[in-house]
Amino acid sequence: MRFNTKGLAAALISALMALAVTVPAQAFDTTNVAFVQTVGGTTSIPVGHAEFCRSRPDECGPNANPVAAVSLDEGLWQQLLTVNAGINQAVIPVTDQDLYQVAEFWTYPNGYGDCEDYVLAKRRALIEAGWPASALLISVVKQANGEGHAVLLVRTDRGDLVLDNQVGTVDLWSQTPYKFIKRQSQANAGQWVDMIDTRDIVTVTAGIN
Repeated sequence: MRFNTKGLAAALISALMALAVTVPAQAFDTTNVAFVQTVGGTTSIPVGHAEFCRSRPDECGPNANPVAAVSLDEGLWQQLLTVNAGINQAVIPVTDQDLYQVAEFWTYPNGYGDCEDYVLAKRRALIEAGWPASALLISVVKQANGEGHAVLLVRTDRGDLVLDNQVGTVDLWSQTPYKFIKRQSQANAGQWVDMIDTRDIVTVTAGIN
């Protein structure tokens, strides 16, 4: 399902709101197919994110008053599109090996970066715009060729939306060509949880840390 301005406007029942309205975690049902399900408990944190957290511990702690999702309105939808497109256009894709001479290095882009750097920049931009950190989840996925990739999973009342540096659209998670592996915990930005993705859409051949 691809969202568009006209379809979103038609679907809204209440008046559009200028600011994010969050829904308490205990009151929101995320068992709907529009949301990626997760396994109970935590899982291993990607090596690159673990190193990022060691250098920026203030960005990797528990989320105060975590919320289940953001109520998506016209203004917030446009904000997602703007942030996704703006950072995709502003950053030139370069591998960590070419840029830093290491296999994996998560950091904010300095005009150049790989997929994790795009995600970090988008997450920071949305947090600065007022979005709750608990709804902005760095996620590890696998591409059809088995290679690892990172996207930003945005949890909204319309479902889990994906901000990706490889495509210009913002799509529902189930309409992307990826196998979803794990993501940040909504309760703690420094912890990760496994995701359950049983769709038979890609061939998974590569391991991931």
